[in-house]
Amino acid sequence: MNGIDFQGLIDRDRQERKYEYFEGTLLDYLKIVQENPKVTMLAHERMYDLITKQGVEVIRTEENPRLRRIYGNDVIRIYNFFRNDFFGIARTIMQIVRYFHSAAMKGEEARQVLYLVGPVGSGKSSLAEALKRALEESEPVFALQGCPMREEPLHLIPKHLRPSFEELLKVKIEGDLCPICRYRLIHEYKGEYEKFPVVSADFSIRGRKGVAVVPPVDPNNQDTSVLVGLVDISKMDLYPEDDPRVLSLNGAFNVGNRGLVEFIEIFKNDVEYLHTIITATQEKSIPSPGKGAMIYFDGIILAHSNEAEWNKFKSDHTNEAILDRIVKIEVPYCLELSEEMKIYEKILKRSNFDAHIAPHTLEVASMFAIMTRLTPTPKVDLLTKLRIYNGEEIVEKGVSRKVDIQELRDEAPREGMTGISTRFIMKALDNALSESEHHCVNPISILESLVRAVKSLDIADDEKKRYLGMLQDTIRKEYNSILEKEITRSFIHGYQEQAETLFNNYLDHAEAYVNKTRLKDPNTGEELDPDEKFLESIEGQIGLSGTAAKGFRQDVTAYMFSVLRSGGKIDYKSYEPLKEAIERKLTLSVKELSRVITQAKVRDKEQSKKFDAMVEEMKRNGYCDHCCNVILKYAANNLWKD
Repeated sequence: MNGIDFQGLIDRDRQERKYEYFEGTLLDYLKIVQENPKVTMLAHERMYDLITKQGVEVIRTEENPRLRRIYGNDVIRIYNFFRNDFFGIARTIMQIVRYFHSAAMKGEEARQVLYLVGPVGSGKSSLAEALKRALEESEPVFALQGCPMREEPLHLIPKHLRPSFEELLKVKIEGDLCPICRYRLIHEYKGEYEKFPVVSADFSIRGRKGVAVVPPVDPNNQDTSVLVGLVDISKMDLYPEDDPRVLSLNGAFNVGNRGLVEFIEIFKNDVEYLHTIITATQEKSIPSPGKGAMIYFDGIILAHSNEAEWNKFKSDHTNEAILDRIVKIEVPYCLELSEEMKIYEKILKRSNFDAHIAPHTLEVASMFAIMTRLTPTPKVDLLTKLRIYNGEEIVEKGVSRKVDIQELRDEAPREGMTGISTRFIMKALDNALSESEHHCVNPISILESLVRAVKSLDIADDEKKRYLGMLQDTIRKEYNSILEKEITRSFIHGYQEQAETLFNNYLDHAEAYVNKTRLKDPNTGEELDPDEKFLESIEGQIGLSGTAAKGFRQDVTAYMFSVLRSGGKIDYKSYEPLKEAIERKLTLSVKELSRVITQAKVRDKEQSKKFDAMVEEMKRNGYCDHCCNVILKYAANNLWKD
């Protein structure tokens, strides 16, 4: 410890985080504006700039089969600003950025509240925190020294001179001086606005500098001074009541000027308390405490609440003035399995839990979370619907017709706005991790933890029964299927090679069948007819036969050639239904041998060798000694039963 240079570490950090503090006059500031007009950006444009400057990845779905299945032909933009913290809500994030883009162009949305609505735990507060952190980490702005509103120095320019200054500086001057700065200009600087001091000012959440937070207020004590400041009664004996020096402009709108004002659970407040929003949005001005004139306001108003409160608020027609000033963006739960798993991975990495998490643990937990959020449909079962929403290629059992994701979405436009929250799943994960004596949690233990958690839920009995059915029947069966394939892969030497061989053989024979051509034997050179029995042995694994099987061959052949034409590579995992069929065939071919190996209490030398090799392969795939032992015992008792 004596060798650690703590002072050096502190000094380096201070130097890296140091920015050049500016202090000058309006004349000095005008030179800065002339060189870089962007320093005068309004709040919405500044936020849009902060989001986009970290980079935007434009994904054209025609180049990504999985995303094309999820989003159709839409162009998806992935913003690096949100990439590592938000998953499965790409469309929501695109709407948020679209709002800031429109507002940055000074469109109508520059005069609207950004309102996020969604179920508990869907990420509304986290999105707000991300935007506030962005401001806190951004470059300082230039402001009038001593101004409680940290206002733009160009407000000093008289109205009659603004057209000339705008032309010279290539900027648009919007807004006017606050009462305090106007008083100081007249009395301290004798109207010589060019001498008014200008400084750089940073943003701080804790310091209430450019970022203000308005929590729900007690209905019996909704004092608007929280929003717009107040008259300091201690100065009433010194100055007249209309003197700006009696004003204490420390309300949320004063603090959040040029930055952001966040309203937490906004509709828990009485509507009268929210009237300030009406002028703050459309007229970009807020009331002055006491008898003063309206004060210019340039800031982002960000509000969020749960859907029940929104529905109650909008049902009252007397709230039309505020409703007309709201841009509503829904923040639903994630409905993509692979993205939901990333949420829990992110949260666990930030926790202090030091435990091993076995493969598929987060997958089965995520399956349950998403299935509770899905709306049942007669077209497919919920598990199949989950896989479709995850971008997997699904073919209806017994027919070659593909299930249309858009049809499913159109049936359930409110999907994702109800169900189990990520917090519920994390509590179950936390409990499973805390109760583990071996510092290891696996799919079996998380399923047990989720069952206990559901039983303690305060919900309707029929809903509780439905959730327990998902866990104890649907998801457990699906996990058994996953585990069976995994043990098979670990057991078969060269599983990948065997799967690829089956895949290539199927493609060759399917192509010959579809094109009505013959195959050439690579060894003898003999021309052979396509082996329909072989094709049927693969297709039968996913319930296809007759006309449906023939249609499937055409679909597979067309799909593979389209991938190759676009420069892609194909393997046995390329087409989900065919992958499923191949894996089932391989599983079937070793089922009896797997049963012997997992259940045999006394193994001969050859069996022991194969068993040990299987265990080592499972450990290479992410299992530890403890969970591998637990999983294999579970498999012996639940799979391949006589």
